[in-house]
Amino acid sequence: MSNIEHSTPLKSATIFTLFSPRLLPATLMLGGGVTLYAVESYITATIAPSIVRDIGGLELFSWMTTLFVAAGVLGSITVATRPKGVGLRAVYIAAALTFGIGSLLCAIAPTMPVLLVGRAVQGYGSGMLSGLAYAFIRFIYPEPLWRRASTLYAAIWGVATVLGPTLGGLFATGGAWREAFIVLVPLAVLMAFSARRLLPDVADDRTDTRTPLVQIILLLAAVLFVSVAGTIEHGSLKAVLIAVSIALVAAMVLIERKSEIRLLPYGAVMLSNPIARLYLTIFTMMLVLTSDIYIPYFLQTLHGVTPLVSGYLVALVALGWTIAAFFSNSFTGRPAAIAIIAGCILETAATASLIPFLATATPFSEVAAFAPAVIAMFLMGFGVGLGWAHLVTRIIGTAKKAEQDKASAAISMTQSLGGAFGAALTGVIVNSAGLTHPGGIAGGLSAAHWLYALMAVPGLVAIVLSFTIKPASA
Repeated sequence: MSNIEHSTPLKSATIFTLFSPRLLPATLMLGGGVTLYAVESYITATIAPSIVRDIGGLELFSWMTTLFVAAGVLGSITVATRPKGVGLRAVYIAAALTFGIGSLLCAIAPTMPVLLVGRAVQGYGSGMLSGLAYAFIRFIYPEPLWRRASTLYAAIWGVATVLGPTLGGLFATGGAWREAFIVLVPLAVLMAFSARRLLPDVADDRTDTRTPLVQIILLLAAVLFVSVAGTIEHGSLKAVLIAVSIALVAAMVLIERKSEIRLLPYGAVMLSNPIARLYLTIFTMMLVLTSDIYIPYFLQTLHGVTPLVSGYLVALVALGWTIAAFFSNSFTGRPAAIAIIAGCILETAATASLIPFLATATPFSEVAAFAPAVIAMFLMGFGVGLGWAHLVTRIIGTAKKAEQDKASAAISMTQSLGGAFGAALTGVIVNSAGLTHPGGIAGGLSAAHWLYALMAVPGLVAIVLSFTIKPASA
């Protein structure tokens, strides 16, 4: 089945065209899958302390996130490596049911090990749902609407950074952490049953369905190592784990270049190929953006901001991403290419500007002096949102037709990898710079200076890469 028929003239189409009567069902299904993955990532992080207080397992605390992220990466890979003849709609149904089973296991878990199994199952299902959103784009929408759909998914991730912790806080406040999982079960079942009616049964147009097992194992091991690195405090051990992760990714890349059975679309591991530079730009932008995870700590420690206010302030990063995504979604051709370049420059400049703006002991009450830091937070997210949808659209459009499932699945995978490596790297930087020793104001100032100085470096790489991305035809 080809693209869903619609009556809206494409030249006048906007992002709201995705919600036209003919496209609305599919848009809700695909957007719903991304929403589950995005929001659940943040909800569990918020209710995790309540879970530990109830069923114990503090020593396994970090694995709630680690297993979810690793399983999510595997889920996105599954979209492209599914058995021959299995359609995307069937995978969607399986993904929704898997997510529901995982949520149910988490809700009824009597101990932490059982909950971890549920988190892994839940992560696997949500990873598939996220990957399917991009895989379905070319079948659901005509090409002029691809970037509109990508904009919508980017906006969902931006909103999730605010909505997830807020919902998690509501459940955690009442000690109702099990309810935070159980409410997802009927929703997942509804999505699975609705998929048969609301999503098209598209043909499997892949020519090579062999499973690149070695590359998958190496990549998952890298994700696990770097995710664990992001959860431990010992600086030297954290650095070793990151180094091992990088070595595993390097080994995967070498095998991918020589193997006939590939995990990624052709050219994705050769820097001379445009699609490789597109993926690397996404990876570096996500890597830089994760430096925002320490903003609440610096706000509270260095500027006397309350936890609630610091939460709202860091949400400006998400707000910037969302606003920029809508602002640039109509760009095509050269304006779209310029948006990618401008986005990389803005994100990098905003990150570096946090050194003089945030890495100070300026009281939050001095609004005029603190305003530049607030603007910089907003521009960090704005930079990512400005070019994100255009990067995604270019990847899908650049990949060969028989490899577009691989290309689509790799978008979600690359985003997760950037976040995982970024979280681990920021931990190494701040701990090495004195966040805990000597700690306090002095340690916070040192950590903030080094964090935003070093995390701006990958942004320079993104800027260089962005200038090599040629404009696509409008």
